[in-house]
Amino acid sequence: MSTTDVSAEHQLLLAHLNAQRRHVLGILEGLDDEALRRPVLPSGWSCLGLLRHLALDYERFWFQAVLAGDPAAIAEVTGNPADAWQVGPETSAESVFALYRAQAERADALLAEMSLDTPPAWWPDFFGGWRLDTAREVVLHVLTETAVHAGHLDAARELIDGRTWLVLS
Repeated sequence: MSTTDVSAEHQLLLAHLNAQRRHVLGILEGLDDEALRRPVLPSGWSCLGLLRHLALDYERFWFQAVLAGDPAAIAEVTGNPADAWQVGPETSAESVFALYRAQAERADALLAEMSLDTPPAWWPDFFGGWRLDTAREVVLHVLTETAVHAGHLDAARELIDGRTWLVLS
């Protein structure tokens, strides 16, 4: 499938996924390093940790490992993976933002060449009997999780400095 063969459904799903990605980045815009790293909810995650979680546990895991079967991405998942939610002081906020953007771009490139009916190239055994059967289901799963986490970031941002994200589109 070439990018010119992408269906209206494909375009619509990717447009909505990209809207949620913009929401994630937009709600974090303007936060300084201290605010990005400060946990504001009892569970202890930071905005930067959630962004890294989206980059590694959603964009990389679901698109590169599960859908594309990329051996390097699979090795990172099945090896001794680091906790994506944790961002050490040696990791710059800019590098986490860049990681998220790069993973999203890589996912978009993979999806542009893939039918929504494509089955996953790899499926982890740690999910037991639960399974997503097509690229369409994977995109919907990542879209849903990204939207949920965008809402978490909305709440965190409002607690940090009162800013809210108004969604008009």
